[in-house]
Amino acid sequence: MTTVTVRGLSKRYGSLTALEAVDLEIGVGVTGLLGPNGAGKSTLLRCLATALGPDSGSIRVHGFDPAVPAQRTEVRRRIGYLPQNPGLYPNFTTYDLLDYVAVLKEMTDTRQRRAEVRRVLDEVELTDRAKTKVRKLSGGMRQRLGLAQALLGDPDLVILDEPTVGLDPEQRMLFRALISRIGERRTVLLSTHQTEDVGALCERVVVMSGGRVVFEGNPRELAGVADGQVWLSGNPPEGSAAYWRNADGLYRVIGQRPEGAEAARPSIEDGYLMLLGRATIAEVAR
Repeated sequence: MTTVTVRGLSKRYGSLTALEAVDLEIGVGVTGLLGPNGAGKSTLLRCLATALGPDSGSIRVHGFDPAVPAQRTEVRRRIGYLPQNPGLYPNFTTYDLLDYVAVLKEMTDTRQRRAEVRRVLDEVELTDRAKTKVRKLSGGMRQRLGLAQALLGDPDLVILDEPTVGLDPEQRMLFRALISRIGERRTVLLSTHQTEDVGALCERVVVMSGGRVVFEGNPRELAGVADGQVWLSGNPPEGSAAYWRNADGLYRVIGQRPEGAEAARPSIEDGYLMLLGRATIAEVAR
């Protein structure tokens, strides 16, 4: 079942084109949105979250059109949004912050609102921090709190912009487990720079570059973009910048086969780099 349909979506900031004729369909499960800085990922998410209006094109969320004021309210009732830099009031307790956001989400019945706050605290495993001030939470806990506010009201569509950035490996693992559970019955759109997150979480992946969608498929298909283009060599290839040295001492090369090199199984990262072109591969290889 399709939750979100995007057709011909375009957005400009002066002379800069952030989105250009984007077409997209997103359904239940976790969809990863990959792309370099400036690819248009955050702009697309802000348009989907109704925080930003496109210049042209259309968005439908469960058939509702956010360009129509009355329908925009219905869209917002169905969305949970975690921006890249959420504004979490540092002097609020965890519980009070969620209670405040719940009021903004039209939860006016006190008993039901308190039960909902307790539910999302439990879902993100912060029940024991309910009385802790936001400023005293670790980075990982603040990210989980941001996710909790997005889950208030049990939204159909959860939009997460770089939710694992800055987290250590343990925190990232916990966050991935949370997102995986959330995506079992909801539509989750996850923007990230981490190809590992896509491999661990996402049934589908969308790659953006220059404001356009350049790939849409599953993670295995993305890795397959680099089939026959990934090699392991005992020596650095001459005349190529598209390689790096692995921890085992072998050189991983993307592109033309170096003399004496053996074929390697392509990864999601390899396919992603092949899509974005040689300049991006060289940048990563530095």
